[in-house]
Amino acid sequence: MTMLQIKVTPNASKNQLVGWAEGVLRLRIKGVPEKGQVNEELIAFLAKQLDIAKSHIELVSGKTSRLKRLKIAGLTREQLEEKLKV
Repeated sequence: MTMLQIKVTPNASKNQLVGWAEGVLRLRIKGVPEKGQVNEELIAFLAKQLDIAKSHIELVSGKTSRLKRLKIAGLTREQLEEKLKV
């Protein structure tokens, strides 16, 4: 299990990786921050980028915040950073 800290900017025109800053991955997500839509979109986007099942990604904290912590199963920190290079 690897922990990943993410800062999300909602209401983007498309889902995209922005880059890493101080160990935090910055993303733009196209969902609106209502009823968990951004969280669902975030998990689906990351699963596709990492080539893993959505069930391997768990939102640990930050459900209603822009700053989120995710638990990712099946990848080391190095593999995670390699697949999420911008």
